[in-house]
Amino acid sequence: MKRTLVSIVVALLLAVVLSPTVALAQDAGSAHADWWNVPYPGVFDATKLARAPGWIRVQGNRFVDEHGKTIVFRGVNISDPDKLEKNGHWGRKHFEVIKDWGANVIRVPVHPVAWKQRGTDGYFKLLDQAVQWASELGMYLIVEWHSMGNLEMGLLQHPMHETTKQETFEFWRGIAHRYAGVSTIAFYEIFNEPTLFNGQLGTMSWDEWKRINEGIIQVIRAHDAKAIPLVAGFDWAYELRSVKGTPIGAPGIAYVSHPYPMKAEQPWEQNWEKDFGYVADTYPVFATEIGFMAATDPGAHVPVKADEEYGRRITAYFDSKGISWTVWCFDPDWPPQMISDWSYTPTKQGVFFRAVMQRKR
Repeated sequence: MKRTLVSIVVALLLAVVLSPTVALAQDAGSAHADWWNVPYPGVFDATKLARAPGWIRVQGNRFVDEHGKTIVFRGVNISDPDKLEKNGHWGRKHFEVIKDWGANVIRVPVHPVAWKQRGTDGYFKLLDQAVQWASELGMYLIVEWHSMGNLEMGLLQHPMHETTKQETFEFWRGIAHRYAGVSTIAFYEIFNEPTLFNGQLGTMSWDEWKRINEGIIQVIRAHDAKAIPLVAGFDWAYELRSVKGTPIGAPGIAYVSHPYPMKAEQPWEQNWEKDFGYVADTYPVFATEIGFMAATDPGAHVPVKADEEYGRRITAYFDSKGISWTVWCFDPDWPPQMISDWSYTPTKQGVFFRAVMQRKR
């Protein structure tokens, strides 16, 4: 009896002493053990959206709304949300000013370096906020993988653009899964600017580029059948000549051109028609980067120097073809700039394109 009593006392003492340790160990174990129950990637909670713009789809060579009405998009590029957040300018106000300028769409560039540094969950939080703000303001978004170079060979133009085919596929798998059913993100722009940089970035044929895009589109549509994939041409996304003979083998897509003023000789319109504009007779075309700047503007080493004459002619040409567009860039740091400071003072091109957007709105 005495021995039994001693055993009970010892057991109780050990329980008191060890129970916190055991509990901690159990908690730690469960924290490490539940990784197999975590869904990846997570899905955006669309119930957070009090309102959202209607669905956009492709019909022939046009974008149309749910009622079949033709929609032409005119808007701006913002800088990378990661940059804006780190600079203290990521907020609803940024979107409100863009809305006031007359835009109906915002292009959101996601740089591979920022995607990796912030991490998938962290970056999704930024994109979730963009969806929330754009939805509240009745605007659409383009989510865009902002790399430049030769994806086939893995030779990219700058360390900020470094990515791989696998990472690019994984990016779009995650994006399409998370935002399926969110009409605010109307477009997925697969790759910013394919370029061989005059041979410095190796070789890639149109057929190889076509195959990459078709594979990504298949992955996107397995998750999200409604968002519209945007496919860029060669020469830093300027020329689309190969589409005539070998279009992308997927319905319901649109093509991208970046017709900056230095991309074509005069007469601009004649060369634009030959290089990319003819595509708009058959498929929707979206010029997701345009812009101009004066030689005295900050960052004018970037070869996009021109004036309002370019602005008038490029927007008139787009109107004649039904081409949508977004201007680069609604940020005082990234040329050609639309604003000169964070008081949103417009630059020369900012004044011009703001007037066009407000008039067309």
